[in-house]
Amino acid sequence: MQPYTPNWTHVTEFVMVGFAGVHEARLLFFILFLTMYLFTLVENLAIILVVSLDHRLWRPMYFFLTHLSCLEIGYTSVTVPKMLAGFIGGDGDKNISYAGCLSQLFIFTFLGATECFLLAAMAYDRYVAICMPLRYGALVSWGTCIRLASACWLVGFLTPMLPIYLMSQLIFCGSNVIDHFFCDASPLLALSCSDVTLKETTDFLVSLAVLLVSSAVIAVSYGNIVWTLLRIRSVAERRKAFSTCAAHLIVVSLFYGTLFFMYVRTKVASSINFNKVVSVFYSIVTPMLNPLIYSLRNKEVKGALSRAIFLKSWKGQ
Repeated sequence: MQPYTPNWTHVTEFVMVGFAGVHEARLLFFILFLTMYLFTLVENLAIILVVSLDHRLWRPMYFFLTHLSCLEIGYTSVTVPKMLAGFIGGDGDKNISYAGCLSQLFIFTFLGATECFLLAAMAYDRYVAICMPLRYGALVSWGTCIRLASACWLVGFLTPMLPIYLMSQLIFCGSNVIDHFFCDASPLLALSCSDVTLKETTDFLVSLAVLLVSSAVIAVSYGNIVWTLLRIRSVAERRKAFSTCAAHLIVVSLFYGTLFFMYVRTKVASSINFNKVVSVFYSIVTPMLNPLIYSLRNKEVKGALSRAIFLKSWKGQ
């Protein structure tokens, strides 16, 4: 928080410096992040199309996977294009209006919270499939899947309401330079000349609630899965059962590990540069890796992709 003085004017727009320390290598970083962004779009769009077109994948697990891919596309698209413009554009391309900044923060938080709840729903799906296979069709029907997915999107949308409202009540004066590549809460709070105690506490509690509730569902689900797997005597059957949830477990570990580090903290910022690196990991790297993890670890997705590529090649002849 910056001290308020009567001579300061209220901020109407912010300047995001992004990765100012890599000015000489900005073209290299532009190409790197552009490649990762395009790769993320292609991967996730491929999964959405393959699941939609291949009737063999019309099952709850892949229904949730398409929602996850939609989230990954939105998650990166809300931050990366503006960051790329800052690398190669002029000074004006680094500017973002006050309303635009809060909108970006709202959408980013909304999609991030939705992904937490969606990963929890996917864990529940795997729990029922492995622990109660005979009741799977009844417990995880298409109606249940639609309701679960809708609830994830709705609760995710409601999550940033109070934090963004409190952010809009803060006064920003003096410096308008955000030392980040997108409008995250921590660097914004550092620029405010209001008392940010309530906002900071609310952010901590909301983040903690989202992460604890969703991770508790995941932990309970996988606790039951592990208990069920340990009672399976056949090693081959145990390995086959675990392979259906291995990709999800890897994705959860990557996503939750960085989120717990970034947001379940009460201090505004300790190391800005280190926070940027972590932010790049969960906002750019993880969305790029998730489709690879699911496609490489899942024979059905690999098979569907192979069939789609073969069919396209055959029609092209």
